[in-house]
Amino acid sequence: MSIRVLVVDDQSLVRAGFRTILDSEDGIEVVGEAADGQAAIEQVAALAPDVVCMDVQMPGMDGLEATRRITGDEATQAAVLVLTTFNREDYLFAALDAGASGFLLKNSSPEQLIEAVQVVARGDALLSPDVTRRVIEAVAARSAPGIAGRHGASVAETATAARAQPAELATLTEREREVLELLALGISNAEIAERLWVGEATVKTHVSKVLMKLGLRDRVHAVVYAYEHGVVRPRD
Repeated sequence: MSIRVLVVDDQSLVRAGFRTILDSEDGIEVVGEAADGQAAIEQVAALAPDVVCMDVQMPGMDGLEATRRITGDEATQAAVLVLTTFNREDYLFAALDAGASGFLLKNSSPEQLIEAVQVVARGDALLSPDVTRRVIEAVAARSAPGIAGRHGASVAETATAARAQPAELATLTEREREVLELLALGISNAEIAERLWVGEATVKTHVSKVLMKLGLRDRVHAVVYAYEHGVVRPRD
């Protein structure tokens, strides 16, 4: 079954370019287009796409508000991949807060766009590597200094971190905690499986349990959570 995609952008040439790239890939079908946020919401209801490629800046309702409404509708199963020319942290965090499953810059390659659609369609989340670095740097900058968990903190710092950490972290098993720490590195399930000497299916199970126990939407939010709550810290 093909991945059904809705392309949302106020520029017709951009929509046409995305359609050409995505329709050229076996297993992906662009089922519709929209030029603003309100039209996107209506098209999602009418076409039931699997993935919405969403622009940010559009006349009328922008892409962030449209994303919030789409992901907040329990009757909608579509994942939102935000595409923008603006490499800005405020857009990035607003998109994540709105429930986006991915954030990709429009200067990414056609191959990266195709891969991003495939990733979010299977229920994972995606940020381009440069955007992931910005997330980690921004979260680290606004987090309390010295919180490092078992990654090199002093006894006093570790104790402070433990007191500050939310109660749901205590519900994780040792292996699930380990998986969360590896998720925070931004690595794939296959890479996690290799590091832990387990099967990829086992990793997927652990990831699902981590997200469920912590009340997180996806892997991207797990990265943010891990840094915000001192599970890991950026390497020097």
